[in-house]
Amino acid sequence: MTRIAPLQPPYDPEVEHQLQQMMPAGVAPIALFRTFARNLPMTRAMHPWGTYELGRRLTLTLRDREIIIDRTCARTGCEYEWGVHVAFFAERAGLTPDQVASLTHGKATDACWQTARDRLLIETVDVLHDTADVPDKLWAELSDTLDEPQLLDLLLLTGWYHAISYVARATRIPLEPGTPTFASVTTTRSRRRLTTAT
Repeated sequence: MTRIAPLQPPYDPEVEHQLQQMMPAGVAPIALFRTFARNLPMTRAMHPWGTYELGRRLTLTLRDREIIIDRTCARTGCEYEWGVHVAFFAERAGLTPDQVASLTHGKATDACWQTARDRLLIETVDVLHDTADVPDKLWAELSDTLDEPQLLDLLLLTGWYHAISYVARATRIPLEPGTPTFASVTTTRSRRRLTTAT
């Protein structure tokens, strides 16, 4: 049961204007943004930061960004935001079905991860989630791969999606129509087992 109901149209003109700024042209606003809009001053303050995190000024690649976001949302149990990002960005980010399944249910050492960079990002999200810190050895490996602006973006992007996950989970935002669920993503091995069993 939703605890803070997302706003429904017709919207007040100020809300309509804000929601239009937060979505691509012609796309209806998602429930998360309609929930944020219950507090319009907060939404206005958040919008520039959210635009930075999902925009071209972010120093990380689209693939980096989506690995970090998908893993963060999976670790926080936020099926809503995870589903939105998998549905809209996973293919664009070049994430395979096995990689999406690994980000959801697996670990950085899964065979689907071929590059050290991808594995490092997953390890970092995991350790930040578990300890709110990065140990020296992992930091040294990250520093060999990412520059300082990228390191800062990595840390803040992970923290930002913790905050997004807290809101989506605690307010019980319903899943967006047509987005995947945690249970719907499986590895190639799991898919083979299911096919063999049937």
